[in-house]
Amino acid sequence: MSSRTEKNMTTRHLVVTDNAAPAAGPYSQATRTEEFVFASGQLPIDPKSGLIPEGIEAQTRQSLANLGAVLKAGGASFASVVKTTVFLKNMSDFAVMNGIYAESFSASPPARSTIEVARLPKDALVEVEAIALREKE
Repeated sequence: MSSRTEKNMTTRHLVVTDNAAPAAGPYSQATRTEEFVFASGQLPIDPKSGLIPEGIEAQTRQSLANLGAVLKAGGASFASVVKTTVFLKNMSDFAVMNGIYAESFSASPPARSTIEVARLPKDALVEVEAIALREKE
């Protein structure tokens, strides 16, 4: 590797917070660089009880609460998110999820993909991941 390439490499840091559900496997809650936070998919696991609430409304709120905590720990916020991906167990839950999602991203919503999936970890109904710009400290 040339010294020029080495100088252009960006340092990657792991993001960890007790205010969101811990990673359920060999991955991080998020990683960050000087400019971005890459938040892994946030399941609707309550970080205090370890339980998943019932229903799409409560699960969407918990997934977004976990995402907000991870973003904050990485130096970002909902306002600095540029892209999200929402994974839904059932696309018929889209309207409920979308209404709750809009509460977190009301001012300037990011780009988003919403995908129906056959199954999510822990049989969750929703999972949300995001890419955000780091905010100035």
